Amino acid sequence: MSQNSPDEEPLPPCRISRRAFVIATGAGVSGTLVPALAAAAGAPSEKPATYPSVRIADLAAIKVDVPVAFTYPDANSPALLVRMKQSVPGGVGPESSLVAYSQLCTHKGCPVSYRPERKLLICPCHWSSFDPAKAGQMVIGQGSHALPRIVLRVEGSAVHAVGVDGLIYGRQTNVL
Repeated sequence: MSQNSPDEEPLPPCRISRRAFVIATGAGVSGTLVPALAAAAGAPSEKPATYPSVRIADLAAIKVDVPVAFTYPDANSPALLVRMKQSVPGGVGPESSLVAYSQLCTHKGCPVSYRPERKLLICPCHWSSFDPAKAGQMVIGQGSHALPRIVLRVEGSAVHAVGVDGLIYGRQTNVL
């Protein structure tokens, strides 16, 4: 602590109300935080994901209610393709009845399986159930949201996986 020299006048004590202090502090924080958030919101995101096109199966080989297992977008991402009996929103193929979803449950990542008698994708760990005819929506259980949908495209007589809608369980990004 410095002492005033005999020639200097002592500084008057600083008196600020609690209200003025809170307002000044809030303004200082806002002045720093708001521009940073605005820059982050307006900043272009990282390079968009480039998904591979992966052939899954021939159209003629896919039977109603018989799931086809495959991996997408890489070998560590199990998925299921299902031909439903009826047309499905977001489905592809001649009757718009083909859908595919990540097999990793959104609760803890256990692999779901298709149960044709119930027309649901069911997790054996905690029984979360997802409806493939309704965009993989969770019907019951601890899952946090719908299963990520694998985007499909019919090319000639084959079905290909070409993208993923939603984030695969346990990932920060779908394409590693």
